[in-house]
Amino acid sequence: MEDQKNLFLAIGLALVVLTIYQFLVVEPAAKQRRAAQQVEQVLAEAEAKPADPVAELINQVGRQALQASTKISIDSPALDGSITAYGGRFNDLFLKKYREELDPDSPEVQLLDPALDKGGKFAMFGWRAADEGANNTLPGLETSWQLTKGNVLAPGAPLEFSYTSSESLVFTRTIEIDDLYMFTVTDRVVNEGAMTRSIRPFGQVRKYGDPTVLPKNATTMEKRKLRGSFVSHQGVIGAVEGENIKYNYKKIRKGGGSITGTGGWIGFTSKYWLTAVIAPNDEPLEASTRMFRSSRGEDVFEASFMGAAREIAPGGQTEVQMRLFSGAKEVSVLQDYQNDLEIARFDTAIDWGLFWFLTRPYFKVLDWLYGIVGNFGLAIMALTVIIKALFFPLANKSYESMARMKALQPKMEELKALHKDDGQKIQQETMALYQREKVSPFGGCLPILLQIPVFFALYKTLYISLEMRHAPFFGWIRDLSEPDPTAIGNLFGLIPWDPTGIPVLGSVLAVGVWPLIMGLTMGAQQMLNPPAPDPVQRKIFAFMPVIFTIMMAPFAAGLVIYWSWNNFLSLIQQYIITRKNGVETPLDKWLGKGGAKN
Repeated sequence: MEDQKNLFLAIGLALVVLTIYQFLVVEPAAKQRRAAQQVEQVLAEAEAKPADPVAELINQVGRQALQASTKISIDSPALDGSITAYGGRFNDLFLKKYREELDPDSPEVQLLDPALDKGGKFAMFGWRAADEGANNTLPGLETSWQLTKGNVLAPGAPLEFSYTSSESLVFTRTIEIDDLYMFTVTDRVVNEGAMTRSIRPFGQVRKYGDPTVLPKNATTMEKRKLRGSFVSHQGVIGAVEGENIKYNYKKIRKGGGSITGTGGWIGFTSKYWLTAVIAPNDEPLEASTRMFRSSRGEDVFEASFMGAAREIAPGGQTEVQMRLFSGAKEVSVLQDYQNDLEIARFDTAIDWGLFWFLTRPYFKVLDWLYGIVGNFGLAIMALTVIIKALFFPLANKSYESMARMKALQPKMEELKALHKDDGQKIQQETMALYQREKVSPFGGCLPILLQIPVFFALYKTLYISLEMRHAPFFGWIRDLSEPDPTAIGNLFGLIPWDPTGIPVLGSVLAVGVWPLIMGLTMGAQQMLNPPAPDPVQRKIFAFMPVIFTIMMAPFAAGLVIYWSWNNFLSLIQQYIITRKNGVETPLDKWLGKGGAKN
């Protein structure tokens, strides 16, 4: 029975490791290769099509010149960039408080980018004819709006534009911005023609290129970021009438989807940033996402909403107010907008994960601790202590069961020696021993299984926390959201060399100081557990800390520090309980006489 139990534990642990490795390493790499092949095929087909390069160049230069000549600057406490009167597009946008790199002199994070050939993104609002096939000269991608008021968009300083269609519909657009990341777009339409017109408002965000596809010459850091991006949702996010919208780029390629309802928002999200168009709360709409290819063979991803039709009689008018959010996914900011503007489920733009009922309170406590201690790494360690305290009784039962099992090891070895040729007798005697000693062989497993959701929820909380981005710890850890910059292969930074590019061995040589600390604490804790009776199983379990050390090396330093600290606290707790039950551990031997002899 004991052999079977340890075999099942070994198989289960191996499956967990393989599943984690498959999910975080193998599958992302496979997705990347497949997506890259699709992109190469599309580009090859596009290059094979006959085209007029001179005409295309003229059109491209003409469009760029027109956009450049009609740019109006944006200047707010949180954002800068521009809106172009050509198409009424929110063309380029930068976050003033956030930098691309840790260096304070590095460029600001750019959310919108007019350079479409570099994977750019833009947002816009417009109108379409409600009837299919109707003559449509309504405001769209290439409409030339006239700026009638203002010259710089700033809080308290709105812009006003006008446009008149060939059907004598007069459009007046007012754009406002607040102190953070929200734009308000108010369109008023007056019908000065002789016929009734039926039109529908829309808002959309377009993104050129798939960020989950890396170029062939991608850097090691780009590959690490891509690998981690699969832990957090990337792609289209939104909500309509309280129902979530969530499509990754792979799903959009397969056809995307749509949802109808009243009121909602939709846009593109990454780990830390969001750009979304927001419809009025009472607006019947259809939100949809799709992918198509531009004339140059580029993948274009679109997230949009289409509002209800408005019948405008001659001399009549209508008005609609839409919004654009483009900024950092700061929890308090999203929740304030959600409450003040009644934007349903707006804070779900943050990927709280499957265990959202744990990650949300975790974040609140973590943010509160951060405000007290002033260091995000220390806040992580303090939160870990709080969680360990809450689970102290449960962990005690688990460690007590392990200690009692470990105390029975000599008697179990005697039974195996006495009945070495009778496996059934060994099982019977072992179960009888458990009953006499009132020990359950699975007593230490259930409490640990109950803590697994807690671990994954805390892991998710740390991963999505914007506050961890560019946050320093102590010593060489200057950014908790990036991997430990030290590595075995370059003698922990003494040699100016990146060993990660070496095939196979690169993963081992890239292990830094904190991953090593994590591995050592994991190995020390394993020494306190009852050893597997089978030599092969013992080798498998002994090798697990090495595997996890290599696997965790590319992860964010904040996550590795959390795991190391959690291991250390568990090690102390388990050691005290084991010694309290009168059991001498291999750790005692190593720290005492055994350690001295070695």
